Amino acid sequence: MKKAIKKWVKTLGPMALGIFFIWYSLSKFSSEELNQLWLNIKNVDLIWVIISFIMGILSHLSRSYRWKYLLEPVHITPKFYNCFLSLMLGYLANLGIPRSGEVLRGATLASYENVKFENTFGTIITERLVDLVMLLSIVGFTSISQSDKIFDFFRNQDINPFFGGLVILTLILLLIIGFRIIKYSKLPLFQKIKGFIVELFKGMKSVFLMKNKAYFLFHTFVIWGLYVGMFYVLKFAFPETQELGLQATFVAFIFGAFAMSVTNGGIGLYPIAIGIAFNAFGVSSETGEAFGWVMWGTQTGLVIVLGGLSFLLLPLLNRR
Repeated sequence: MKKAIKKWVKTLGPMALGIFFIWYSLSKFSSEELNQLWLNIKNVDLIWVIISFIMGILSHLSRSYRWKYLLEPVHITPKFYNCFLSLMLGYLANLGIPRSGEVLRGATLASYENVKFENTFGTIITERLVDLVMLLSIVGFTSISQSDKIFDFFRNQDINPFFGGLVILTLILLLIIGFRIIKYSKLPLFQKIKGFIVELFKGMKSVFLMKNKAYFLFHTFVIWGLYVGMFYVLKFAFPETQELGLQATFVAFIFGAFAMSVTNGGIGLYPIAIGIAFNAFGVSSETGEAFGWVMWGTQTGLVIVLGGLSFLLLPLLNRR
């Protein structure tokens, strides 16, 4: 019973949080401001929205190619369409249950390519670690170049950034202790977990063993360049954001990235985060949140459409 309750809390908790943020986002506007928010969305320049949308598709295609390079050292040579469709299926799952998409993505590819799940999942963890390095690099660059605006935000929101760092260090320490216990324990359960981790690390080591490191790095920079580029080109769709520089794009991108990790796919919180980020550069809340809704809506719609098609196409393309 307790397990069932925990499962429902993990599934519905982030979704409920997202619904709360949608309500909060809309409730803080007056009727005139809500009308302005709707007008900003309604009068958006669709050409730039389409360009941003296409860049989103290209980033997913590039990520699928990059995954193939990670899988080669563990002797997995999947079909490209299986990589791409498994990826989109995983993204779709993340909209329902946070972080479930990585497991489903690895399991789907392992199933259709008849390989070990531990190896496919290990490469996904490696991929996430590489992406974390890229994100932290952008955070570091932005923090240095825009430190005054970022600390102003923390000050205005009564947030202590050092407390967040302390929490992260504590979690890392607990993780190290947990690994040590599993490594030296003779309990059958821990032995089984240890065996799973060994297979997992085989997949994770693939980044050091791959032959095409240059192609892997190329796709990594392409993926993240497209992520930032999606933001940058969309600013031309709104008159009030057209004059913003690359620095504002980086700040908004970081705020949006962290919002995505709090609720299911950033639902509700994403537009608020983008509005706060752009507000620091003199953009009105109505325009900033309209930008966030358009960005979130187009990319979420892309995931829903391609993820839904993946359910249909994967069994059809792998009939044999």
